[in-house]
Amino acid sequence: MATAREEDSAAAIQKGGVAVPPATALAYLDPTYWDERFSREEHYEWFKGYSHFRHLILHHINPNSSVLELGCGNSHLSQEMYRDGITDITCTDLSPVAVHNMRNTILSKGIKVMVADMLDLPFGTETFDVVIEKGSMDVLFVDSGDPWNPRPEAVSKVMSMLQGVHRVLKPEGIFISISFSQPHFRRPLFEAPELTWSMEYETFGDGFHYFFYTLKKGRRVSSEKASVERFELPSISLLQDELEGEDYIFRTNIDDLENDDEEAAVPLFNVAFESQLASLQAVRCNNSNNMKGKLQ
Repeated sequence: MATAREEDSAAAIQKGGVAVPPATALAYLDPTYWDERFSREEHYEWFKGYSHFRHLILHHINPNSSVLELGCGNSHLSQEMYRDGITDITCTDLSPVAVHNMRNTILSKGIKVMVADMLDLPFGTETFDVVIEKGSMDVLFVDSGDPWNPRPEAVSKVMSMLQGVHRVLKPEGIFISISFSQPHFRRPLFEAPELTWSMEYETFGDGFHYFFYTLKKGRRVSSEKASVERFELPSISLLQDELEGEDYIFRTNIDDLENDDEEAAVPLFNVAFESQLASLQAVRCNNSNNMKGKLQ
């Protein structure tokens, strides 16, 4: 008999090659969900496509850099970087299906692709100049609880990932994390005592702000102090392409958390996932009906 998580994963995959968000965000933690999704979905870009942050990539990565991508999925990130002259790339994903598909897609490009768990990286110490992830770390926060005080289990997974990234980076290496999570939530993790990198960030995007974090190994200044930044985000007034994607599911608005009710201080996954999912499905349904009308 299938478990509830397996049923959620199965329900999340729509026939016809198009994946829709799962009934519950917990499905994102299930490897089966991703295997089934990647078996049907050819391409999806979390947190915008390459053109939106290409200028940031080229500013921080030079053509001679050895690059490790975590959680490549079916993104075109590695292929776009390759076109820009960054050719020493290793892509990893936990899903064998994603890796198989990626190998078939980029076979002629010489990009290395392998199955690997980002919580237990199978690479030697100081192997890469750059490690990059786009949305992969956000998944670890799906069941994290209060974003100001995440559950120990979630923190443990995130720290395993960060410690592994720090280990495989060369001295002066750079970790690039592209995320929806705001700096006041990321800083306590990025600036853990055992990690020696500095933290900077830039933003990109239209209706939403996406964060492009750069952490440079060995660059932390001893006088750096963690601060609580306040970054103004727009209310949910989404552009069409954002409504048609899943990115906004990862949005946590700090204004929604500023109250004395501790139980109210939970991530968007637990507060508004169902209502936002309904909005996304309504938009897709409306688009489908409009298309049918044009064909009739």
